[in-house]
Amino acid sequence: MKRLCVGILCFATLAGAAPEPVQAATGIIEKACRSSGRSAATPQLCSCIEAVARESLTRSDRKKAAKFFRDPHMAQEVRQSDRRSDERFWKRYRAFGDRAALTCG
Repeated sequence: MKRLCVGILCFATLAGAAPEPVQAATGIIEKACRSSGRSAATPQLCSCIEAVARESLTRSDRKKAAKFFRDPHMAQEVRQSDRRSDERFWKRYRAFGDRAALTCG
């Protein structure tokens, strides 16, 4: 019984010492950034922008903003829209953009 307990403790210690690699979850903004085809869209920059987006925007906002990478004209349409919801979104999006610029360079 003592051997069994020692064996379990050794296994638990070894298992804890060699954890499985943690993979960073990519989000919709990061995916859109990486697939945008822009030369400045490095994995590090896109990952940073995603991190700021997760802190600044709702999931729905991130889905909407990700579409801007494919269709920049859509951003212009939202910015110029008379809809109150678009105006509120644009304010959140601008704050996110300012924060991302400061955080990610």
